[in-house]
Amino acid sequence: MAAARTERTELKGGGRGRGPGRFRAVGRALHLPVTGPARGIRRVTHAHGAGESGLGKLIELHGVNGAGDVMITVALASTVFFSVPTDEARGRVALYLAITMAPFTLLAPVIGPLLDRVPHGRRAAMATAMAARALLALVLSGAVISGGIELYPAALGVLVSSKAYGVVRSAVVPRLLPPAFSLVKANSRVTLGGLLATGAAAPIGAGLQQIGPRWPLYGAFVIFVAGTFLSFTLPRTVDSAKGEATALLAADVAHLHGPHRKPVRRPGLRTVGTAVTHALAANAAVRCLTGFLIFFLAFLLREHPMTGQSAAVSLGIVGVAAGTGNALGTAVGAWLRSRAPEIIIVTVLACVLGAATTAAVFFGAVLVACLAAVAGFAQALAKLSLDALIQRDVPELVRTSAFARSETLLQMSWVLGGAVGIALPLNGTLGLSVGAAIVAAGWLGTVRGLFRSARHGGHRAGVA
Repeated sequence: MAAARTERTELKGGGRGRGPGRFRAVGRALHLPVTGPARGIRRVTHAHGAGESGLGKLIELHGVNGAGDVMITVALASTVFFSVPTDEARGRVALYLAITMAPFTLLAPVIGPLLDRVPHGRRAAMATAMAARALLALVLSGAVISGGIELYPAALGVLVSSKAYGVVRSAVVPRLLPPAFSLVKANSRVTLGGLLATGAAAPIGAGLQQIGPRWPLYGAFVIFVAGTFLSFTLPRTVDSAKGEATALLAADVAHLHGPHRKPVRRPGLRTVGTAVTHALAANAAVRCLTGFLIFFLAFLLREHPMTGQSAAVSLGIVGVAAGTGNALGTAVGAWLRSRAPEIIIVTVLACVLGAATTAAVFFGAVLVACLAAVAGFAQALAKLSLDALIQRDVPELVRTSAFARSETLLQMSWVLGGAVGIALPLNGTLGLSVGAAIVAAGWLGTVRGLFRSARHGGHRAGVA
């Protein structure tokens, strides 16, 4: 009897390391490189109540979004920018900006109001934006080989889909806040997750590009298909629009029409309060600068790379500096969440103005990289401060719509800055002087209003 029991035990356990038990052990070993990091990411994204509220799933979805976008960016940059001589590249990028960005600028103000009309389908809207980019990645995979005109409308579709996702994502965050989380802290978590995923996916995209120009787009297709399914894993609460209304943007207190004031027959962009509109104008100046620097420095460093470096390495150095500054600004934003957002915006604009002026006067490779880092830092921290002001001054009834409209206005500012960067001659001192002038205009136009708002504690729009 004892021998029989021993034999059955050996068979059940795999017979001295052989059989099903051994296969299970091998399977666990093979899965560990994937499941181990996945569990680690899940612990980080779901920490401090983010898992219970659903914010963790949004962080992961935003990471997928960032990874897919950077794959498409790598493929398009290699096709439109690096594959031809500098003079021809400048014309092709200008054409790309005109054909894709200009129509997008006209469509951007429509996206927010259109999505306001489908508040009960936010998960479906995010999934649709992911699925659209997956299909467009396949279209682009053919266009980058043939060089056909379909490259431009497909790229436009990617931009529109990406912006639609961004608008819905901003609207979703307030409904997934964990207990004791501020909106700026939640946004910093989501943004940082996207930045980390983008940084991880960028070298993978570059490696796929070495295999062939189509391969980053195939990678984007797989990533966006995964994002399509992940969108539906978000909690059902994100589809709720209970108590929401349409936000308006204006700096004139006399024209404010909150939920307790006289209603407006034809809503315009006018009800969020003076602090928010001044902060939005300041953010627009920073976003305009970043769009300008991306296009201007791309051509400048290609024509005049850093000493001892190739054009690609020079652009990579500036890109890493900007990304590092952006990530640092996002991290600092959570730490400064209890401070006056108006003062933070004024301060970071003054810092980036000083950096741009210094880089223009003493033009050099190190200062250009420093300016990219400071601009990335300022953009992240100023945007988080704008989010904090929207949370503070805009009633919940109209907060979602305010996010949608602010995002579209900031994107339009980025397009304008990019157009200026394309048009300027490749003179470092002249270009960075123009960049400094852009920031100076935004800073001087908003500093008094922001200081006044900080002294009075801001205007609570919609409060009688």
